[in-house]
Amino acid sequence: MKQKDSQASGKKPSKYIAREPDAQGYIHYTDVEHETWQRLIERQLKMVPGRACDEYLRGLELLDLPRDRIPQLEEISSVLRRETGWEVARVPALIGFETFFGLLADRKFPVATFIRTPEEFDYLQEPDIFHEIFGHCAMLTNPAFANFTQKYGQLGLAASPKERAYLARLYWFTVEFGLLQTSDGLRIYGGGILSSPKETLYALGDEPDRYDFDVLDALRTPYRIDIVQPIYYVLNDLQQLQELTEIDLMSHVREAIDRGLFEPRFPPKNAA
Repeated sequence: MKQKDSQASGKKPSKYIAREPDAQGYIHYTDVEHETWQRLIERQLKMVPGRACDEYLRGLELLDLPRDRIPQLEEISSVLRRETGWEVARVPALIGFETFFGLLADRKFPVATFIRTPEEFDYLQEPDIFHEIFGHCAMLTNPAFANFTQKYGQLGLAASPKERAYLARLYWFTVEFGLLQTSDGLRIYGGGILSSPKETLYALGDEPDRYDFDVLDALRTPYRIDIVQPIYYVLNDLQQLQELTEIDLMSHVREAIDRGLFEPRFPPKNAA
């Protein structure tokens, strides 16, 4: 989930409209939307074996996502509640920061109930239901990942706007674009990678730089949402995420603010 606030940022509203449930709580999608889900999931299921971490693959097995239709949110929530006490929450295409952080703090993962159009099949900047469910929900069955995500929400609720900007970089380089060193080699746990076939291959290839995870470095590293990442941070194990919930993370945020950002490793958007 890329937290956005169209009013606060001045960005134009989403062109997507999230689907509303009927009186029985069932969300109806069109045949084209179900077909888009099927094409997306079948493509990405071929990519993740041998590339995604075991914890993600186990979570995917637990979720048992349907191939031929978009799942109902309660199907996902029932698994997450059983495993880690999480659930998913239906949200519009764009939500404000307060809503985003508040949901995470309450162990509810926001899912916008729309799916990309066939014209934006390979990439869209807004997180759709495929990105949220396929990319993130499998990892939410892992206690360390689930606890870290809740802690991030709690910190974000209490943070200032400037502190939130630095916290967002930590989220980006873990929950969205994190890598994991395992006994079988480098593996992916970040949902921004796992929902993208291009980045799944790229992240484990020779082109990007990869560094051992350091919380202060991650907080100080700029990123762009519309390119493959030039830098990834690598955990030794997911327990490192649990450890982040047990330290004074905001002291690291304040130190990162004092030190300032690293030089970007990419051109400005208007020059790219």
